[in-house]
Amino acid sequence: MITRGQFKLWRAAVALLLLGGCAIGPNYHRPEAGAPAAFRGDNRPGATNSFAELPWWQVFQDDQLQGIIRTALTNNYDLRIATTRVEQARALEAEASSQFFPLIGYAATAARGKNASFTGTPSYNNGMTGNTFTAAAGASWEIDLWGRIRRLDESARAQYFATREARHDVTISVISQAAEAYFQLRALDDELEIARRATNSYGDSLKLFGERLQGGVASRLETASAEALEAAAAATIPELERQIVVQENLLDVLLGQNPGAVERSGMPLEALVPPDVPAGLPSSLLERRPDIREAEQLLRSANAQVGVAEASFLPQFNLTALFGQVSPALSGFTFGGANAWNLAANATGPIFQGGQLAAQYRQVKAAREQARLQYQAAVLNAMEEVSDALVSRQRLAEETAQQARAVAAYEEATKVAMQRYQQGQANYYEVLQEQQLLFPAENALVQTKLDRLLAVVQLYRALGGGWTPEAQ
Repeated sequence: MITRGQFKLWRAAVALLLLGGCAIGPNYHRPEAGAPAAFRGDNRPGATNSFAELPWWQVFQDDQLQGIIRTALTNNYDLRIATTRVEQARALEAEASSQFFPLIGYAATAARGKNASFTGTPSYNNGMTGNTFTAAAGASWEIDLWGRIRRLDESARAQYFATREARHDVTISVISQAAEAYFQLRALDDELEIARRATNSYGDSLKLFGERLQGGVASRLETASAEALEAAAAATIPELERQIVVQENLLDVLLGQNPGAVERSGMPLEALVPPDVPAGLPSSLLERRPDIREAEQLLRSANAQVGVAEASFLPQFNLTALFGQVSPALSGFTFGGANAWNLAANATGPIFQGGQLAAQYRQVKAAREQARLQYQAAVLNAMEEVSDALVSRQRLAEETAQQARAVAAYEEATKVAMQRYQQGQANYYEVLQEQQLLFPAENALVQTKLDRLLAVVQLYRALGGGWTPEAQ
């Protein structure tokens, strides 16, 4: 039964708890990011919808690529490691929240000794040997008067949210890396096809020159030149095949599986370019891009640590309680005289720490300033990446169109040169010259198409696309 004195003590404890309604230290406010009204290079400024709002399976319309991305999101080791970090941070946040509750424990002791207490400490008792049996349950509760525990919990919770945003960032990275690796593999396939066609074309020219040499209407110079070009083109085939295997192995590791062949569709590269969708508003980028959100959560955590440091200058209040049994014999536990209880309230605080607390306070304030600058730097870096990707996408589209015109013209020129040579209206040099211009132009077109696709992937990643459907 609780006595009147015990009731007064607990009533005072509740009053202290009610006084602790405000946590000491600065409350968090998002710093000014200085986001512009529109992205530089955006040809549709002011549009509220964004390319990043499309889920990745609507951006990348290749069935094989979609299967690759799904596998990567399941098996990729970087993403699985990031998930374990989230679980660790979740546990640390739960650990910080546990300080809101009283700590309750128990202890039991059975001891026999001479001139010693039941704890084993020497204690004179007239040389008598005796037994001591104890069993007790105790509780301790820190009254969060200044909000120290609340700030610790706020910091741990922000750290947890930061790891979640880091996992989202890894998700975007995995999607982007899978798409980029797949597109590079497809470009290598096209370059290999061009190398084989070039080898066959030079071989056809060599055959034609050889026939004319046997007929006495061509020189050995013509056949030697054609043979050299054929050999040079054929020499590129093994190197491209090697690069394809290396790229397949790289993609397999990204998928978390052993190296092997990678299936790909027969869609041309230009068919994989998604439609032109606006970038959206820069202000929405702050809410969507995971690395910015992660930096903000780290800033929130650092800001809460300032409150923790300020609370360390003030006294801490604790309530403790104990109830149990103490007896020299086990049979004595059944008697009321063996009961033992204790209620206590205590306060502890610093008087002189040699400047330790002040140094810790300065350190956490500097850490908060560092986190603030890192947040603003993350925003600035994001604006740069979006602008770079927007400009690259636009200019590479123009470059692709002009490069395609050049390839079509070289194909026509090669066809006409071959016809003129067969009719005796041109020499072998014209044929070989046009062929030497055609195949590098075709390779350049493939590279430009690849760069255009990579620019789309970079824009999608820079805008923070790819993880929203997963979060929903």
